[in-house]
Amino acid sequence: MSAVFDFVHQRLDRLSSKRKLEDYAPTDDDDDDDDVLEGGFSSDLLSVRMRKHEPNALPSNSTTSIAPPHHKQPHLEPRFSNAPSGPSLSWIHSLSRLQFFVKIASGGNTLVLHANSEDSVKSVHERIEAITKIPLIEQRLIYRGRQLQWEQSLAECSIENDAGLQLVGRLLSTHHPQAWQVIEDMVWLLCRMSKGEFPHSSGFVQSRLMAFLAMTPKDNSDATAGHLQTFSSASAPAALVMLYLSPHKGNKECADGLIRQFVSSIQTMLPKELHALCAPLMLEFCKLLLGATRDDPLYSFCRTTLGSMLEHISIGRGSENTYSSKELIVVKEIFPFVRELAKRLSLDLVSSMESPMTLGPSSNDVHDLTAFLLPIRTAITELVGVGAEIPIQLAEDSFSIPFYGEEINFLHGIFTGLMEKMEQCLQKMEDYLGMREKREVEHLRLGWSQYLAILRELNTLSKFYQGAQDRFWSILRQRKVSVCYLIVTYAKRCDDHKWLLEHKEVTDFESRRHLALLMLPELKDDYEEVHEMLIDRSHLLAESFEYIGRAEPEGLRSGLFMEFKNEEATGPGVLREWFLLVCQEIFNPQNALFIACPNDRRRFFPNPASKVDPLHLEYFSFSGRVIALALMHKVQVGLVLDRVFFLQLAGKYVSLEDIHDADPCLYSSCKKILEMDAEMVDSDALGLTFVLEVEQLGHRKIVELCPGGKNVAVNSQNREDYVDLLIQHRFVTSISEQVARFAQGFSDILCNSELQKFFQSLELEDLDWMLHGSESVISIEDWMAHTEYNGYKETDPQILWFWKIVGRMSAEQRKVLLFFWTSIKYLPVEGFGGLASHLYIYKSSEPSDRLPSSHTCFYRLCFPPYTSMSVMQDRLQIVTQEHVGCSFGTW
Repeated sequence: MSAVFDFVHQRLDRLSSKRKLEDYAPTDDDDDDDDVLEGGFSSDLLSVRMRKHEPNALPSNSTTSIAPPHHKQPHLEPRFSNAPSGPSLSWIHSLSRLQFFVKIASGGNTLVLHANSEDSVKSVHERIEAITKIPLIEQRLIYRGRQLQWEQSLAECSIENDAGLQLVGRLLSTHHPQAWQVIEDMVWLLCRMSKGEFPHSSGFVQSRLMAFLAMTPKDNSDATAGHLQTFSSASAPAALVMLYLSPHKGNKECADGLIRQFVSSIQTMLPKELHALCAPLMLEFCKLLLGATRDDPLYSFCRTTLGSMLEHISIGRGSENTYSSKELIVVKEIFPFVRELAKRLSLDLVSSMESPMTLGPSSNDVHDLTAFLLPIRTAITELVGVGAEIPIQLAEDSFSIPFYGEEINFLHGIFTGLMEKMEQCLQKMEDYLGMREKREVEHLRLGWSQYLAILRELNTLSKFYQGAQDRFWSILRQRKVSVCYLIVTYAKRCDDHKWLLEHKEVTDFESRRHLALLMLPELKDDYEEVHEMLIDRSHLLAESFEYIGRAEPEGLRSGLFMEFKNEEATGPGVLREWFLLVCQEIFNPQNALFIACPNDRRRFFPNPASKVDPLHLEYFSFSGRVIALALMHKVQVGLVLDRVFFLQLAGKYVSLEDIHDADPCLYSSCKKILEMDAEMVDSDALGLTFVLEVEQLGHRKIVELCPGGKNVAVNSQNREDYVDLLIQHRFVTSISEQVARFAQGFSDILCNSELQKFFQSLELEDLDWMLHGSESVISIEDWMAHTEYNGYKETDPQILWFWKIVGRMSAEQRKVLLFFWTSIKYLPVEGFGGLASHLYIYKSSEPSDRLPSSHTCFYRLCFPPYTSMSVMQDRLQIVTQEHVGCSFGTW
C-alpha cells in the first residue's frame, strides 16, 4: 500500500500532467521516470521542468536571475532544442540557481531557462512571453495542483533545490478553459485533504466533479475527448487516488464515494456512444489502484467498468512510444490486467479443488478477464485472419511475429495453464458427483459456479493455436459428466451457449434440453402480465387461433392464463388440459394441416394440400406458436415432429434415409431404383422421366423436377439426381411455405434466438422426449415414491387400498386417473421425478358416497375415508372412464 501511495504522490509532485512519451525529451537523469510518464499529453500544454544540479558541477560566482524582456543579457539567452540535452554549466554561478526545461509540446522544442529561488513567478511568465510570443495574460503555471500567483516568489511556492521538481504550464488558449479551472481547483483541494487538511470538503469536490461532467460537450466526439483529457492532464485521477490511499481518518471512504459517483455519473450523464471515450480515464484509475490490495473493492469496481468500456472500442498495437490518432488504448496497456486476472483465476481454481466448499473463482474476475481479452482477441484476429491457427512453436517464439508476438505467446501460456487446472477441476467434480448423493452435492458446489464461464473463454482462446481445440474438446469429452452437470446447474439465459451447442458430443439429453429451453422466455409469476384466454370447448380450435394467432408476440412471452367458458376451474392444470386439446385439434388429419406418418402415427409433417383452407398459412404460424408455448410451459402434448420436418426447421438437408417414416412406399421405391442393376435402368425398363405426378384438390397434375424434365429419361448416371429431386420436391419444395410460416410462429416466442439455433441444439429424439414425454408404462413404484399425504398416513387402510387398486388398473386407466389428478397425460422422460412437484393425496371431509375430486393445479387428489376397498374401487372405476376423467379437473 505504501508503495502505491508513494507512486501516486510522486505522480502528483513530479508530473501533475499526463503526456505522450514522444512529447517528453528526457535529460541525462531522467531514465528512472519512464513508469511515471506513460499516458497522453495535450498539445496545449507547456512542461516546465526544474532540476537542481550537483554542487561540484556549479561555479560559485553566479548571481544571474531571469530578467524581464527588456533586460538584454546575451550570455543568458535561452536555447531551443529538438533533442535531449544536458545543462550548459558555463553560465551557472550559484548553488541556489534553478534550471527550467520548458517543453513546448506542439512544436517538440525544449526551452531552457534559469532563475533564483527568490525570483517572482511573474518574471518567469515575462521571460516565456519574450521567447514564445505567448501573451502574458494567456499563461498560467501550475505546480502540485495549484496555480502559482504572479506576486509569489519561487521560494514562497515551496520550490526548493532539494530534489528534481516539475512545473506544468497551460495556455489559456485551450478549448476547455472552464474545465481546467474546475479541475485545478478540485486537485488543489484534494492534495490538501490528503495531508489531513480541510477534512469536510467532500461536498465541494463532488460539486466540481459534477460541474466538470455537466460541461462535457455531447455533440462532438473530438471535443468530448479533449474535454475528458483535461481531467487526466490536471492529475485529477492521481489526486483522487492519493486521497483514497491517505492514512488520515475518513479520507478513504470519502475518495471511494467520490470516485464511484464520478464513474457512475459518466454512464448516466453522457450519451452511451460517448462512454468509450472515458476508457483512458478508467485505465488511469486502474493503473493507480492496481497495486493497492488483492481484493480492493474500488479497484475491482474501476476494472470492471473499464472492461465494459473496452467492449465498445478498438485497441491498437501503437508503437513503442506513440498512439495512432484513432487509438484510445493500446494492447500493452491492458495486458497487465489480463496477466493479473489469469493468475488470480489459476490460484482460485487450485483452491476450489482443495476444498469444494470454497467460493472458487469470482464472477467479477471471470467477467473482467473476458472483457479484457475481447479487444485483444479482436486485434489478433485482425492480424492473423479469421480462422487462422498459429503454430505452437511460433507462439512460443514471440520474435517471429511482427506484432503482438509477446501477447500471443502469453495468451498461449494462459490457455495451457488454465486448461490444465480446469481438467483437474473437472476430474475432482466427477469424483464428488460419483461419491455423494445429489442433495449432498448441493452443499459442495460453491466453488464450481464459474467453471463453465472459464471453459467458454478457454474455448475461444483455443481457436488461435494449432491443436488447441482438439485438446480442449478431447478433455471435455472425457469429463462429459462434469460438463453436463455444469450446464444444467449454471447455464443462464444471459450467457452465450453457442460454443456448446456446436459440440453435442459433450452433452446429454438433460443438458441439451436445458440449453434449448434457455432460448425460450421464462414464465412470469405475476398473473397480471400473462396473456388471458376464455375459450368455449365447442369452438376450441377457432377461438384458440384468435387468442394465440392474432396476439402480439410480446404478450405471449410472459405466459398464459386460461379458462373454459361456463367452468369454474382455472390455473396451470386447466392450461395443461388446453395444450393437450388444442394440439390434438391442430394435428388432427381431418383439419388438413398436418399428415401423420404411416409407420408412426405420433409423428407429423405439413400437408402439401393444406391450401384447401384459405387461412392455412396463418394456422401454421399459429401452430408454431402453440408448440413453442407448450415447450416453454413444459407440457408434454403426446405428439412429435417427423424427421423431414425437424431437419427443415434446423436448416439441414433432407436425404433419402430421412423420409423412411414419412413415406415408406416412396422410400422403398427410391432404394430399389438406386440398387437396381445399371443395365436394367439404362434399358429404360422403368420408363421413368424427371417428372412427378401429384394430386391437388382432387385433380392430378404432372410436375417437372427440372427444366424439360418430361424429356429426360432416368438412367444409371442420373438416377441419384432423380431420387434427390423427387425427395426435395415431395418433402421440401411442396411444403416450403408451410414450414416457413410454422418457423415464423415458433420464432415469435423465442428470446431473440435464431430458430435454426434452437433445433440444431437438439437431436430429434430430444425433441420427441420434450414434446411427447415418456413412452414407458406408468410405474406404480415411481408414482408412490413421488406422492405425499395430507390427512392420511402411508400406512392407513385407504392408502394401501388405493395403491392396490391402481396396481390392478390397465395402462389406459392409469393414464386417465393421472390426467384426472394432474391434467397430465404424458409424463416427462424422467417419469414422476421430472414433474414440477410431488403429487398429493388429501383426506376430504365429504361423505363416503362422494366421488374423488382433484385440484389439478397443485397435483392434488382428494377423497373421503372410504369404508371398504370395494367402495373405493367402485368410485375410482367411475373417474377412470375417459369421458369422466377428462372433465373432472375442477376446483
